[in-house]
Amino acid sequence: MKYNRLGYLIGEGFGNVFKNKKSTGASLMIMCATMIIFGIFLILGENINHFVKEIESAQGIQVFIKNEATQDQIEELEKKIRNVNGVSTVEYVSKEQALDQMKEKFGDKKDLLDGYEGENNIFTASYVVTLTDLNESKTIQDQILTFENVKKITSKDETVTTLINLANGIKIITGVILILLIVISIFIIANTIKLTVHARRKEISIMKYVGATNGFIRWPFIVEGMIIGVFASIISIIIVGIAYSFIAKQLVNSQFMQVINMSLISFADMFNSIIFVYMLLGIGIGALGSVISMRKYLKV
Repeated sequence: MKYNRLGYLIGEGFGNVFKNKKSTGASLMIMCATMIIFGIFLILGENINHFVKEIESAQGIQVFIKNEATQDQIEELEKKIRNVNGVSTVEYVSKEQALDQMKEKFGDKKDLLDGYEGENNIFTASYVVTLTDLNESKTIQDQILTFENVKKITSKDETVTTLINLANGIKIITGVILILLIVISIFIIANTIKLTVHARRKEISIMKYVGATNGFIRWPFIVEGMIIGVFASIISIIIVGIAYSFIAKQLVNSQFMQVINMSLISFADMFNSIIFVYMLLGIGIGALGSVISMRKYLKV
């Protein structure tokens, strides 16, 4: 029968996982806990970025036009605004439309504005400008203010800036937590597999004595670490997915989300990126932890 080296290495790796049930279980629980914590911050960061993108598509600046501007000057201003780098869309709002919008805000008391129709209209025509990148809002405003016939510009820079800073803060926190969790997980995997290696130190010595290479001895333990990492990833994805789907459903139906008119990313939309990150982390951490645990017993 032909000797199957690959089958042997994989079989030994799986065997080690099920032989050391207590240590494997401890590693799984710790890795699942760390991955779930990371998953919380990952999903939070993804939703913050989603909120910012939604605001970018709807939120912009309002450029008010001087009342004395002629129609030709108004059209010329529109061309200049469209040519500004970072401008996405430009929509003209006439004085009449501005009055109608204010009436909608007044609701039942809109009759109070009846005296401002026609020549008595005190509202100002404007352009509603959306941007491709909210980070460039201040720069774009400064440039538009230099154009002729621009009366003033209004925007919600403070709200936008707060959201962007929050998104950046979440990214930094997620990165720091990821690094810490990787270090902790590697340490746990290394010590778990080190127990297995220590228990089999005599067997390892015999294998080296009969000519087995370090790689041949090392790979079953690397496979063991990778298997633990994969199992931890799968369990974590299931837990995070169920928990997030339940919480997201409750939030979407809440009055708060309907008032702010914001949506959440579905877990299905994030699934591909989450499974890729989790599997990469699980396999990488498991393999690295195994390599570290073997250094004491093999001459690298």
